[in-house]
Amino acid sequence: MVSAGVASVLQRVPVVPASTLGKRLDAPGGRPPFPVVEPLAPLLPGGGLRRGSVIAVHGSMALLLALLSAATAQGAWAAVIGVGDLGIVAAAEAGVVVQRLALVPRPGSDPAPVAAALLDGVGLVALAGADRMSPGARRSLAARAWQRGSVLLPLGRWPGAEVALDCRAETWYGAEAGYGRLRSREVVVHAMGRGAAARLRTARLLLPGPGGPVAEVLADLAPSSRAVS
Repeated sequence: MVSAGVASVLQRVPVVPASTLGKRLDAPGGRPPFPVVEPLAPLLPGGGLRRGSVIAVHGSMALLLALLSAATAQGAWAAVIGVGDLGIVAAAEAGVVVQRLALVPRPGSDPAPVAAALLDGVGLVALAGADRMSPGARRSLAARAWQRGSVLLPLGRWPGAEVALDCRAETWYGAEAGYGRLRSREVVVHAMGRGAAARLRTARLLLPGPGGPVAEVLADLAPSSRAVS
């Protein structure tokens, strides 16, 4: 059983056609991966979020929101399960179209049924607390994502994820001589996984960037504007 709130979300999102179930949706003749913003594309096989895959995100909620932004801007729905302090304003500043974002902050003691229900109709499903699930529950959710052509984005470690993204904060920019407003944060993101993602990929990014969304690091950032995090 799922909550009435989750059922209401599912009533408003498109249903995945039965003819697509079980297919590699990014294969020739299928649907392409969900898009991501340009600075994140080099970290992912095919430059996007492959449908039916598990992409683990560790170390940064801002990185998760950056991953959701381009897909929601192009009409995809996203859901975030089990994150009680995620704000709509923060999501909007990261570029997420919040009209297509469902938040389930308190899914109960077992979030797996909620995630399974949302994977049926929501393209991108992020899930906190997945590292406390049993191996069987993780396998079941991964299979559900594959069958439905959705992307499961566990927050934390997920053995067997197609791609694991690890984000580490380096430096804040904006405070000069101890004064001023912090404008952006430099991070390093490492990507490692299976198959096409087996080779380690690394990107140095501003997350958030000066305008809010993720941006590439510019070589001409003044050292005097740095503040160690």
